Amino acid sequence: MSNTKLGLLVFWPTFWTGFPIKMVICLLLLAGGLRPWKGLGLEFLLLLSIPIDIWALGLCGRTVLLERLNRDPKPGLGKRLWWKWAVFSVIYLPLMYFIVGFVTSVSKSVTTSIVETIKENVWVIPVAEQITIELVMWGSVAGAVLVLLIIGWFYGLGALAQSEVKSAKSKDDNFEQIVYFWDKIRIPADQVLLLTAFTFAGVVLVFLFWGLLPETTPHPHDEYVYSNVVKVEPPVKPLEVLANTEKVLKKAELTIVELEKEKDANSDTQGDGKKKTDKKAKEGKVASPSK
Repeated sequence: MSNTKLGLLVFWPTFWTGFPIKMVICLLLLAGGLRPWKGLGLEFLLLLSIPIDIWALGLCGRTVLLERLNRDPKPGLGKRLWWKWAVFSVIYLPLMYFIVGFVTSVSKSVTTSIVETIKENVWVIPVAEQITIELVMWGSVAGAVLVLLIIGWFYGLGALAQSEVKSAKSKDDNFEQIVYFWDKIRIPADQVLLLTAFTFAGVVLVFLFWGLLPETTPHPHDEYVYSNVVKVEPPVKPLEVLANTEKVLKKAELTIVELEKEKDANSDTQGDGKKKTDKKAKEGKVASPSK
């Protein structure tokens, strides 16, 4: 088996075996107020991922060697593969990052100069088409370099795993016997104890998650001015509405009666005043001829 294929066969199941457990750790860190992608949260995630990766590498590496190569590795496969892969990745991945960044910047500048030359000497390229052409030109170059570097990384992982293949014991049994052998290894001796431990760990993680969550939900400050508040109208009760309407009508009727009384009183007062004025006028007319 080639080094690239061996590296991919061991890495891919290892990644997906440890990924769910790492997601649980990320949720716990988020509940505790730490971001698992930067700062102290990232350090905790990387530190807690070490035993998970060692366990996953031992499990998946031994499975691949048994099923694909008929080899039974020595105990401690996960630890040996982990530190080898870790040292190689620490050196290779930053180098791959800088190479991809350099190739991307150079391909962008070359693409821009080519497109500008075409626009000045051949024909005018619309903006949308220009963006598409530039993206395809420099993106294809950067993508090809990235794929080659990833293949090289898998090649290196596979080359480091080949040493474990050479030191492993050869099993000349057929496929069914090898699968039966591996199944016996995976079945725990005390299944009840394993189920109890798994259940207890799940309960502890659930309580830890709810314990790390904030005690209260976020709410606005007391001085916050609410805007666009929708007032909910109370439900209409017909009997109460009729009773209130009758009260209003009675008050209106009494008010009208009082207004009529006041109007009558005012009219009587005005009539008496007018009579007195007319009487005084007549007396004045009668007195004037005698003078």
